[in-house]
Amino acid sequence: MVTPYGKLKLGWLLFIMIVLIVGCDQTTGPMDNTKKNNTDASLQRQQVQEDRDKMDDLIKIGFSMDTLAEERWLKDRALFKEAVKKLGAEVEIFASNGDDALQILQAETLIQNGIDLLVIVPHNAESTAMIVKKAHSAGIKVISYDRLVRNSEVDMYISFDNIMVGELQAKTIINEVPKGNYVYIGGPETDNNARLIKQGVFNILQPLIEKGDITIVYDQWTEDWLPKNAYANMEEALKANNNNIDAVIAANDATAGQAIDALAAQGLAGEIPVAGQDADLAATQRIIEGTQTMTVYKPIQKLADQAAEIAVKMAKGEEVGVESIVNNGKSEVPSLLLSPIGVDSENIDETIIADGFHSRDRVYQTTKK
Repeated sequence: MVTPYGKLKLGWLLFIMIVLIVGCDQTTGPMDNTKKNNTDASLQRQQVQEDRDKMDDLIKIGFSMDTLAEERWLKDRALFKEAVKKLGAEVEIFASNGDDALQILQAETLIQNGIDLLVIVPHNAESTAMIVKKAHSAGIKVISYDRLVRNSEVDMYISFDNIMVGELQAKTIINEVPKGNYVYIGGPETDNNARLIKQGVFNILQPLIEKGDITIVYDQWTEDWLPKNAYANMEEALKANNNNIDAVIAANDATAGQAIDALAAQGLAGEIPVAGQDADLAATQRIIEGTQTMTVYKPIQKLADQAAEIAVKMAKGEEVGVESIVNNGKSEVPSLLLSPIGVDSENIDETIIADGFHSRDRVYQTTKK
């Protein structure tokens, strides 16, 4: 028989057991949540690490540019960056604004940042050989973009046939002026492309010079491609020859534009044929206006795409086959040389505009003013 005291004791025991059971049930929830939170955090850390590993696996291309002061180089930067991105790689870009020491410093920074390959548009064809040497010391290959780095063991050269650029300029101008006094406004002597373009021009002019049909009355380099220097050169040419000039060939559209401004100051713009190259928007507008005779169009979309494709392949250690070789004064450089296109008022629609390099509205907007 259970006494009242025994019933009370049994009741307390039952109460304590219930409390313990409920307590155990209550503690399983927080413990499970803790485990879940720990699992989630672990997964997050794992995902972050995987993302970092993917970033580390990305091919990193360094792009060291001379300048962004001219229209065409802004296009090159944008097109190259887009092309590299499409190939699943990334690119870091610096521009030195024509400062040799800064370009070397920027290239060193790119190397220190862990790039897999360096692409360079040299300001000075000679001094940038140091950049190639520094990159090679770090086990990094170098592509020379559009302009050749001289006296170096650069691994690849990708450009247009710049001798052909000069030949196209000269051929167009001698069709306009087969005889007369010619002015040549070159680029900077330190730019290998400027030398090649001039070589192409004189390949065509020299026979006519020797024949006596053409006289070069002024021939000068334009230091650093600066517009003010090109203007001063043309001004000096006009003054030295009492404005007795029949044709002008300029190394690019920026120098051609300054030559035309100097001619305009003498009331001669549109009277004297002028050649340029790069197909800058202002140059195409001058062609429509009639103050510039021609430009040389270099489809830089193709250049940027090819350079990006080769850069990524080389960075991965893949073989790149090219047929051309260019001597840079020290080594035989594997080279890819694309063909430029001479453009005048007759074919501007089917070349520059058809390619979307410039819109027809923008090219012809000068006629709407």
